[in-house]
Amino acid sequence: MLLDNRDQQKVPIFCHLCENSGKGVNRELIMLEKMEKELNLKQLQIRSLLTITQAINDNITQDGLFNMYKNFLSWEMGIDKMVLFILSEDGWTCTSNINFEDKAAGNIIPLITQHKRMYTVKAEDPALLRNFDIVIPVFHKDQPIAYSLIGGIKEKEDIFNKIQFITTITNIIAVAIENKRLFKRQLEQEKYRTELLLAQDVQSMLIPDTLPSNDRYAISKIYKPHYNVGGDYIDYIKYDEDRFAICIADISGKGVAAALLMANFQAMVQSLIFQYKDLETFIFALNQAVYRITKADKFITFFVAEINLRTRKLRYVNAGHFPPILYWANGLCERLTTGCSVIGAFDKLPEIKEGVLDIAEPCLLLSFTDGLGELSNGIGDYFEESHLIPFIVKNSSILPDEFNARLLEEIEVFRADQEYVDDIAVLTCKIF
Repeated sequence: MLLDNRDQQKVPIFCHLCENSGKGVNRELIMLEKMEKELNLKQLQIRSLLTITQAINDNITQDGLFNMYKNFLSWEMGIDKMVLFILSEDGWTCTSNINFEDKAAGNIIPLITQHKRMYTVKAEDPALLRNFDIVIPVFHKDQPIAYSLIGGIKEKEDIFNKIQFITTITNIIAVAIENKRLFKRQLEQEKYRTELLLAQDVQSMLIPDTLPSNDRYAISKIYKPHYNVGGDYIDYIKYDEDRFAICIADISGKGVAAALLMANFQAMVQSLIFQYKDLETFIFALNQAVYRITKADKFITFFVAEINLRTRKLRYVNAGHFPPILYWANGLCERLTTGCSVIGAFDKLPEIKEGVLDIAEPCLLLSFTDGLGELSNGIGDYFEESHLIPFIVKNSSILPDEFNARLLEEIEVFRADQEYVDDIAVLTCKIF
């Protein structure tokens, strides 16, 4: 059958329509495939988000989170190279990686911490950084808490969305780790606060609230711990109506540890001092008891004075303590230095000497810890003998309570706006 001219003209038109129809179908298939891939990616992202958030809600460990992050990037996102740095108490730490040598971590840290936004690595960047494609920083209140370096993304299609999602997951992981760190610190601070309050309560029971004052002698104290609890120790021990002892000590260190050692030390002093007739033997036994506990890790400066009002004798041992000042009614002063080395530093003290003084006339004994002598006014002056002696001379006629009240006022004026750098303990004893 022959076609007429009109039919012959229709053939190329029909073929052209079929060709265009085929191209349209291909485009639709391509679009469908693209949409399917996007949908699969979105579903993957949602599943990953749910898995990670559920793990965070279940309080998974840090190592568990780091492994999830690594597996997600490697298996789900097709990442060939990754390293995650987290800021810890010890500085930047490499916590998770894919095909990255830990020994290079120290060199790469300075290269990434300068970035505050997501950064695409360039050809002119250092070689170590060029191993990666992007740098993802995570900030919390203007402070960097994490950096993730990503390299070797296998699927280049829809790379923008992948990077955006990797950034989201990185932020979630980093913030979760930071929250864990802050929560741990909060728990530690709460534990420390509880221990501090306990130590403060214990210490308040060990330091005498009131000290005796009568027509034969009067004693008063100043006690100012640097950290609410301290390592300074003062005590009064009565043998009988005519004989008593006063002592002052400074435990090395500060805070709760020093306060707890002080509590043990006080128990030793009050137990041993009644067992021995002379101070030399008492100090010998005290040193051995302290050494058994501390193993020379800490030491104690100690001053003890035994006063006999019937014989008018003052016996003392100064075990490495800041020398107390004895002021006589005739205006003379002397420092009480006789004794031995500090308590607890040696298994056996090589030599112990007891000082003996006649106190036939009235006198004032001022003993204190080195926190007083180390007090500064900020311009190079310290509250040392040059300040103490004139103060004692001027106020020696008043009772110890008022004496210490004036001494506190003098200290406050002297230090101006300077902070206390150590515990301060003062024990003032006046013999009439």
